[in-house]
Amino acid sequence: MDTEALSLLYQDHIRRVELRYASALAAAGYDAVIVHSGTPKKRTEFDDQFFPLRPTPEFHLWAPLTEPDCFVVFHAGTKPMLVWPECKSFWERPAAPDATYFMARLDVRRIDEPDMPELASRAKRIAWIGEDSARAAKLGVAAGDVNPTKLVAELDRGRILKTPYEIACLAEANRIAALGHEAVRRAFEGGAHSELELHLAFLGATKQDDQETPYKNIVALGRNGAVLHHVSYGRDATRAESILLDAGACYLGYCSDITRTWARPVVGTGSSAGSTFSALVLAMEAMQKRLVAKVAVGTPYEELHDESHRQMSAILVESGLAKGTAEEVDRTGVSRAFYPHGLGHSLGLVTHDVGCASLRPRADNPFLRNTSTVAEGQVFTIEPGLYFIDGLLAELRSKPEGKLVDWNVVEALAHFGGIRIEDDLLVLENGVRNFTREVLPIGGATV
Repeated sequence: MDTEALSLLYQDHIRRVELRYASALAAAGYDAVIVHSGTPKKRTEFDDQFFPLRPTPEFHLWAPLTEPDCFVVFHAGTKPMLVWPECKSFWERPAAPDATYFMARLDVRRIDEPDMPELASRAKRIAWIGEDSARAAKLGVAAGDVNPTKLVAELDRGRILKTPYEIACLAEANRIAALGHEAVRRAFEGGAHSELELHLAFLGATKQDDQETPYKNIVALGRNGAVLHHVSYGRDATRAESILLDAGACYLGYCSDITRTWARPVVGTGSSAGSTFSALVLAMEAMQKRLVAKVAVGTPYEELHDESHRQMSAILVESGLAKGTAEEVDRTGVSRAFYPHGLGHSLGLVTHDVGCASLRPRADNPFLRNTSTVAEGQVFTIEPGLYFIDGLLAELRSKPEGKLVDWNVVEALAHFGGIRIEDDLLVLENGVRNFTREVLPIGGATV
């Protein structure tokens, strides 16, 4: 990515963040805030090893650093201060930052901690954003000023609409992740592999270590596709008939979240189940594209989710999985046994980003993570799914509406696991920018 262009976008980004923070502090009754990058967490109290740091998202908003015990100190009207201690440990040495343009925009101090007396002379009330309350207390921050509810809510709302800098980072995160998806698709097409081998192929293509990914890659062959967050990778190579890959990448702290499903081509006779599943993958691909096309400013996201169930009900009937009408399948909730999760979620500095779920979803949509009204500048995912989950289908089978399902077709398809297709979208004034389709045009297909 063009570093000079990104640097210019960052300058504008920080100006916007400063205005946002000044407004949020005033609304919450604070003069200044300290944003802590975080403290490494022990893997277990019975050992002396620590997990790699996952920085506080609000810290990453200011600086693309992944080092522990750094601080951004913001006081409206003054240059934001970045306290960036020099590593003195001979056991480990942090990697050099992926970018350094932030150093020209922030007041960088290579000291061990903020100059609290200097800050206190200008601020009467200081808030703390970060997980380490003990570190906050050591610096003299009152317990009630650690992650104060009103300030956190204001900052969360500020992250809903992305700046041009953030948009550039999210697009790049999609480009990187696409390299991994293509590597896994080619490997799957080429022969037998274990889930672990495919996971490692994704990491190799994206040049990420495991802890650098935005979330643990979901690499699910065959029946494992029915486990929504399958991360217990199989070690044995197998020539599975289908694969569900949900995997992303990070760029300067910003995440991508992409899912693709592929099936092997149907060969010879007696492959009716394979043919049906391949048709389902293509039907889900078409459905996902239709849902993306319906995204529009002013639309409640929950309406899009409801529309996804209407379309899923039609697919269940058309494929022979369900009997009766699509309206009946939707009304009775049959589709929810095959598609139990929400249509998508906001995306940004964390995979399930903040700000778009301040309202509770309806009781029949318990797992919906986005309940906002669609607005220009939002970034979120669209990811409908269709799965053969034993527990949910057994429960449905015991109910009166279970008669709407053709259980013979379910049993024939169960070993394929499931289908999910997911793109990352930026909402524009008219329509969307689909980060994912720019770099990975096909969502689901026979390979």
